Amino acid sequence: MKRSASTPAIAELQRADVSFTVSEYDVERTESDWGAQAARTLNIDPARVFKTLVVELDGRRLAVVVVPADARFRARSVAAVFGAREAQLANQKDAERATGYVIGGISPLGQRRKLQIAIDESALEFTTICISAGRRGLEIELAPNDLVTLTGAQVGPLT
Repeated sequence: MKRSASTPAIAELQRADVSFTVSEYDVERTESDWGAQAARTLNIDPARVFKTLVVELDGRRLAVVVVPADARFRARSVAAVFGAREAQLANQKDAERATGYVIGGISPLGQRRKLQIAIDESALEFTTICISAGRRGLEIELAPNDLVTLTGAQVGPLT
């Protein structure tokens, strides 16, 4: 890992003494499906690459969902996991302000504000998964149980 690859997410993992690896890749500026690009570029099964999305619950509070890059979250399922009536994607400005990361590089780790987190149950089917390291073009591979423990996440059917 290059020294320039340090992010709050990586620092959190280092402090927790959790086993992980970091992969860096060139970002295609025309890409908008960041998770798919990571899977394709790093030659990883898209089901093992998880994207981090900020959602708005009941129109008033933010939360984070971590779902496979090749899937869409189900709003009704996400709302249920958080005990809300409805869920929708938060607007970009709110997501970036709350997490301290830019869209396409939001990590569930090292966020500016501690938001509730839910991880899709499919993550537990794998020995390791990949998540954003907090910057576009930077991925962390770690055990899903370590991610659940570090974030205090709820696990459920989100897709």
